[in-house]
Amino acid sequence: MNNKIEIHKGDITKLKVDTIVNAANTSLLGGGGVDGAIHRAAGPELLEFNRKLGGCRTGEAKMSPGFNLPAKFIIHTVGPIWNGGKNNEDQLLENCYNNSLKIAAENNIKTIAFPAISTGIYGFPLERATKIAVKTVKQFLKEESSIEKVIFVCFSEHDYNVYKEVANL
Repeated sequence: MNNKIEIHKGDITKLKVDTIVNAANTSLLGGGGVDGAIHRAAGPELLEFNRKLGGCRTGEAKMSPGFNLPAKFIIHTVGPIWNGGKNNEDQLLENCYNNSLKIAAENNIKTIAFPAISTGIYGFPLERATKIAVKTVKQFLKEESSIEKVIFVCFSEHDYNVYKEVANL
């Protein structure tokens, strides 16, 4: 199982994988952080395509082409805003990973890269979010064998070290 999971430090928009996951906002029309970086790298066609998707609710996911990215597709998921853990944030974050992986499996995606969903401006505690991400992905891979590689992409050295420690890789 661990051979199907990698931790990578770098820029998710540069990865040549089947799909990258975008930590989007509910409009799917771009924003800050990884969302803004993905929109800039994918080009204006992404914004035009996403206008037709009608937004996305927290915990859900929708797919678009990758346009100018090395990745063929983008799965957009909306992570929860951290509010002290009293508003179902853990379950909503787990749903982000599960729903993204389900879309990937349904579309015969073999390689998928995730950012650290909700840990930036949305304020989800990094270690807690990482534990949810790793646990959810491992559970999904036990039940679904079509996905060959899941990459957790960390932008900072600190995030990378937390992921390495939590994932035990």
